[in-house]
Amino acid sequence: MPKITTSPQKHYLFNASVIVAALGYFVDIYDLVLFSIVRIPSLQALGVASQADLLEQGVLLLNMQMAGMLVGGVAWGMLGDKRGRLSVLFGSIFLYSVANILNGFVTTIPMYAALRFIAGVGLAGELGAGITLVSEVLPKEKRGYGTMVVATIGISGAILAGFVGEYAGWRTAYFIGGGLGLLLLFLRIGVFESGMFNNLKGTGVTRGNFLSLFTNAARFKKYIKCILIGIPIWFVVGILITFSPEFGKALGITAPVSAAKAISFCYLGLTFGDFASGYLSQRFRSRRYIVLAFLLLAALAIAAYLLGRGFSLSTFYTLCVALGFAGGYWAVFVTIAAEQFGTNIRATVTTTVPNFVRGAVVLLTLAFSALKDSVGLVPGAILLGIVCLILAVASILTLEETYAKDLDYMEPI
Repeated sequence: MPKITTSPQKHYLFNASVIVAALGYFVDIYDLVLFSIVRIPSLQALGVASQADLLEQGVLLLNMQMAGMLVGGVAWGMLGDKRGRLSVLFGSIFLYSVANILNGFVTTIPMYAALRFIAGVGLAGELGAGITLVSEVLPKEKRGYGTMVVATIGISGAILAGFVGEYAGWRTAYFIGGGLGLLLLFLRIGVFESGMFNNLKGTGVTRGNFLSLFTNAARFKKYIKCILIGIPIWFVVGILITFSPEFGKALGITAPVSAAKAISFCYLGLTFGDFASGYLSQRFRSRRYIVLAFLLLAALAIAAYLLGRGFSLSTFYTLCVALGFAGGYWAVFVTIAAEQFGTNIRATVTTTVPNFVRGAVVLLTLAFSALKDSVGLVPGAILLGIVCLILAVASILTLEETYAKDLDYMEPI
């Protein structure tokens, strides 16, 4: 089988694919975390009053969004390998933008839930397609910088979401997110399809076979490990930060904790963490050891967050920044997924892996709810965090190093 070639990109950080993927992820993250920011005011506006109902309905809607991402992750991933990276990149942006606008018009909880599911489907495609495209068009020694830029700029979308959600009202916040996404579609001019994918189309090789990830034991184990190393990130975001008002009360903070501010501070940390992890993985020529170092930092930050008592509000928000920074290996994590598999299923893997991690919030919240009822809010979070970290450490230690790996190959299917 002939090798698949692609032209090296001289100015890799200013490549149009890097810029559009980064901005697309910016809007993606804005929408992804916006519900967590406007959860309480939007539910109160729809008639949910008690604290217990706010938590219960919030978990329901968050699970609907993440369930949509699970479905969308598989569908967009297969489409990315069958039809191309660009079709998924812009199709997903269009879908989540329209869903975002419609979220601003909801009047009932069932309508809200349905639109969060549709938004989740749309949100599932952009990151995987963008990282796959960037990984394939940049030189192998430099692609880590490209994915670093995508993740760093993208993660900062949460900071804008926090500001807009806090001061513009929840309906307006959804309208702004949708408008930004539709505006981004005009930037698609000048973005070209991956040369690797274009050359693969003419070979007749099977592409986008999601089930092939489960028919080979070694491939399946590698796939599961890629997912598990990202779970602690969404334990932090989906549990500790999303429900920070409840944790604030349990930890003895007298002033009310703002979910919007907690998320903004966490994503501020994530922004710097993604830059640091991406840069360090290039500087030290290792993905595995950098992820391991950040997992150890995450363990320390989680312990400080859950074991302390009587924090001042400013100290609590500082811990949110620390949690975010420690979880800021998202750029390296998604790059690892892209580098582990061949071109014919790379988009499928790179799209489904982060979405299964995000979608794991469904399982995490269910487990958290059960543990909370049996052992308490904080002890339940501690137990769940320990399990997530152990699985992630075991997985990264047993995955191959992929720095500067040649991606010019196909998986035998």
